[in-house]
Amino acid sequence: MNMRATTILAVLRHRRLAMAGDGQVTLGQQIVKSKARKIRRFYQDGILGGFAGHTADALTLFERFEAKIMAASGNLKRAAVDLAKDWRMDRALRRLEAMLLVGDREQILMVSGQGDILEPDEPIAAIGSGAPVALAAARALFRHTSLSAEEIAREALLIAAEQCIFTNAQITLEILE
Repeated sequence: MNMRATTILAVLRHRRLAMAGDGQVTLGQQIVKSKARKIRRFYQDGILGGFAGHTADALTLFERFEAKIMAASGNLKRAAVDLAKDWRMDRALRRLEAMLLVGDREQILMVSGQGDILEPDEPIAAIGSGAPVALAAARALFRHTSLSAEEIAREALLIAAEQCIFTNAQITLEILE
């Protein structure tokens, strides 16, 4: 059976990055965990990362990303590019089924399972099964309110939890100020 699920959302506003993730882990048709932590801090707590996809694959990518960010002295874009190069060239890594969402106070990047690096047009990005709903909600709140990054991230993830059966309302929220 495939492990499915999750929604990770990042919002950058006024040099404050908020990254929110739900806690649900699903195995087939069953919820096996409701309070999983899918967001981590990296490089002296100056970078946040979240994952979606197969848990073991994502944890492997987190370890690789952590090594790359240390080697790049905290340069987020350089670390993401180096990870993507490895991901595309290494046979074992190419089989990993996960995505990473990483960010600092300047930018948000999505690193896909094909080794692509995507920088969103707006300072908002989401990955996982509830990403379309969370992203749409976050964009509307970002464009039409003065809510903070963390308020937008929390509210948008709660909306995604109402719509996506693989996303719950047990939210982990990390903030870089």
